[in-house]
Order: sequence, then C-alpha cells, then structure tokens
Amino acid sequence: MAEHVLEPGQTVDGFTLAERLHTGGMAILWRVTHPAHPEPLIMKVPRLRSIDDPAAIVGFEVEQMILPTLTGSHVPRFVAAGDFTEQPYIVMQHVEGDSLRPLLDAAPLPVEQIAPLMAKVALALHDLHLQHIVHLDIKPSNIMRTPQGDVVLVDFGLARSDFLPDLLAEQLRVPMGTGPYIAPEQVLGVRDDPRSDLFALGVMMYHLTTGERPFGFPKSVRGLRRRLWRDPVPPKALRKDTPPWLQEIILRCLEVRPDRRYASAAQLAQDLQQPQAVALTERATRTRADSRLTVLRRWLSAQNPSNLVSQSRAVSRQLAAAPIVMAAVDLSQEWEGLADALRAVTRQIIAIAPEARLSCVTVLKTHRIATDSHLDEAGRNVHVQKLVALKHWARPLFAGARASVAEERVTCHVLEAPDPAAALLDYAQTNKVDHIVIGSRGAGSMRRYLGSVSAAVAAQAPCSVTIVRIPDDGRPLLSERVSALQPDEAAPTAAT
Repeated sequence: MAEHVLEPGQTVDGFTLAERLHTGGMAILWRVTHPAHPEPLIMKVPRLRSIDDPAAIVGFEVEQMILPTLTGSHVPRFVAAGDFTEQPYIVMQHVEGDSLRPLLDAAPLPVEQIAPLMAKVALALHDLHLQHIVHLDIKPSNIMRTPQGDVVLVDFGLARSDFLPDLLAEQLRVPMGTGPYIAPEQVLGVRDDPRSDLFALGVMMYHLTTGERPFGFPKSVRGLRRRLWRDPVPPKALRKDTPPWLQEIILRCLEVRPDRRYASAAQLAQDLQQPQAVALTERATRTRADSRLTVLRRWLSAQNPSNLVSQSRAVSRQLAAAPIVMAAVDLSQEWEGLADALRAVTRQIIAIAPEARLSCVTVLKTHRIATDSHLDEAGRNVHVQKLVALKHWARPLFAGARASVAEERVTCHVLEAPDPAAALLDYAQTNKVDHIVIGSRGAGSMRRYLGSVSAAVAAQAPCSVTIVRIPDDGRPLLSERVSALQPDEAAPTAAT
C-alpha cells in the first residue's frame, strides 16, 4: 500500500495529530489528541516507504497484537490501532520522561546508582514475564524512566507471547534484535525464553559499570555467534572499584547457557535490592577472561546448537520452575520444634522447584516509640545473633547429603519492625515472593501473639501461604495452605 503523508492538524480515526515528536528509521511518533481520551497520547506510525526490511513491517504487526494484551504500570496503556488496509498506527499512553539511552554516554556511573535502577528494570521485566511475554529487545532506548522514578518498557515489535502466533519466527529465519544485547540462544533462533531478557539486562549493567560493551557492536551473524563461546572481560579488570557482588550479578546474567543465569527477573531484582546477601562464587573475583582452552571447549560445544537450545524454556515453564519461596522463621528457643517442622515443610516445597530461590526471614520486633538497644545484656549485637541463628537454621537445606537447594539460591534476612506481620508482608510484596511458609504456635497466650501474625500474613499475602503448626496433643505435623485470591474468586477453605 502507498504511505500516507501525515501533517499536523490531520485527523486519523478521530485522533488529531498535534505534534511530530520523533522520526526514526522505521516509525514516526506523533502527539495526538482525542475528545474521548483526555490523557496524553502518542501515535506510532510505520515509515513504509523507507522500510526495506520486512522484519520492520512484521514487527509492527507483532506490536499491534501484543500491546493490547498488556496491563500494569510498567507498560504503556494501549488505546487503539489501525491496520494496513488504510493507515497503520498504534495509539498508546504517552509515557512522560526520558529513556535510559543518555546514561550510556555518562557511563561509567557511580555504583550506588546502578543497582537500584536496574532492580526497577528487573521488576518491570518480571511483571512482563508474568503476562507470558518475552521482550527480546531490552536496551536503554526501550526503557523509559518517568519523573516519579518508575520504569516503563516500550517497543514490543520483537516480543514473543506464549499465547499468540510468532509472526517473526514464521516469516523470517535470521536472528532479530539489537547486536550488543542479543542473547546467545536468540542467535540460534530461540525466541521464548525469559532469561534472554536477563542477558540483555546484564549487557546494560556491564556498560553502565565499565563504560564498555561486553561484546562490542557486531553487525553480522558471524559476529553475533562469537558470544556462544567468548566470555567478556570481567568488569573488575576495567574498573577496579567494581564490588564483588556487582561483578557476580553481571557475569551471572551474561552466562552463555540460560540455565546458568538467574532463573527469573524477580530473583535478579532481589539480589540487586539486597547486595549484601548476594552469594559470591568464583565469578566475583575474576580479573581476566577465560583461558584459550576453556574458549576452545566452548567453541566445540557451540558447533552443536542443541547443547544450548535444550537449556531454553518458554515463559510459563520457566517461571513455574523458579518461584521465590519465603520461610518466615521464629527463632525463639522455646519453639525449636516448630522451627524444625517449618524447615521440613520448606524442604518439601523447594524440592519440587529445582530453580527456586529461598529467602529465610526472621523479624526482630522493635518498639514503636522507644529507642531499642542493639545489644543484649552481655553486650552482643542482637541483629547479628539473629542473622547467625537464621543461617544455622537454613544450613541443612543447602549443605550435606540432604541438601534441597544450591547455596547461591539461599539468602537470609533479619527484619527490624514493630509489626512483624506488616514487615513480612512488605518483604513479600517488594521481593515478588511466590510462596510464604510460616509457623503458628499452639494454644494459649503465646499462640494469640504469633497466631495473629500468621493469620494476618495468610489473609493479606499477595501469594500462596503455607501455615505450619504442631498441635498441643502431640499429633504429627499439620500444615495448612491458603492460596492467593484472584479478584473473581471466593475465599478458599484451608486444607489440612
């Protein structure tokens, strides 16, 4: 079809073109108005005459399909679309703010700025993945930051949905994406693994930390394939003040095999939000790229693409295999039996999800008004003692013959708050916890104290909750599970 020449003041399906905001190689962005939509709107129109790449046209169709299915604060709200029979366009919410692209020119950034920002991006990605969408073109120019500091993902022309046809894969047979950010499995044609977005986020973190791209800017498939066997120079070799925890996070995101990266964007966000709890491996101390022998082994493995492709998973399968489980542990000595029972149930839960992240949490109750001392009667730091005890409780889960989860997937946290239930709920919400395991004491005054905590958590948690208790009559362990409610569901009955 012929491309219409659009001018300010024209009306397209009731939308009045007010101002041309941006002219790119593939599309033009217009600020538009509509009497039925008082909020700021933007219209995206493909540049058909200038496009000689069929992927651009197919990508516009993909965005027209995917954007209407998306909801939430991390994506622009879809308003309307026009097809190619008349004037193709997409009208969406106009996201106020700037993209992260200018940050690349300012790199390297101060370390204290990188983790909080990238944690927000990771949480936005997790929200997208929960909607069964992989973005597949994560880069600074496709991430908007609003004046309030929120993060919004844009441009879904290369995205893949579990529930929609993959037009790009059906019509094209070349790797699609932006050279520096394409994950190794994307080079091989895999387009449904959410961990591909985590690789791209790792590239961004590397650039913001060092001022360099980890794999340069390849413009050919041959150049892209090098990342199947070549690892990047460790950030510490380019920037000596790179903290070990940040190098650990970056290099884990940039692993060639998807199963060696973070299992979900939520798990990545958790480490970025709590760097002091990051489990360090040999990645954290690397100062040079791998040896020639290691690279040669990787090259030989890359000659058989199935070695890498077999590690990829569709969004729904990957998220199901990688929940974040929170164990809320009471460390009071008189309730050691309950703590043991809680560990047993936690072991059962994480055993069926091999890529689960386990967050072990206890609450140090503080007064609302009075200033609490951080020392006990013997002069020992109470917070540190709680943390040591919590790690001792968790150790059997990742060490020894009965280990249920890798040590790098276990973190321990002591929360200080006057309201234990509120602290646990806030932690679960902030860290996108999928399942809470919490103990409830027996009858009597102590049960009324902790029972109210477990009841409040079960009633208000944004996820499933398993309540573990040991009845006073000495019967076997009893657990109750309460699932998170959906808006249209009736309240479930706890199963015993």
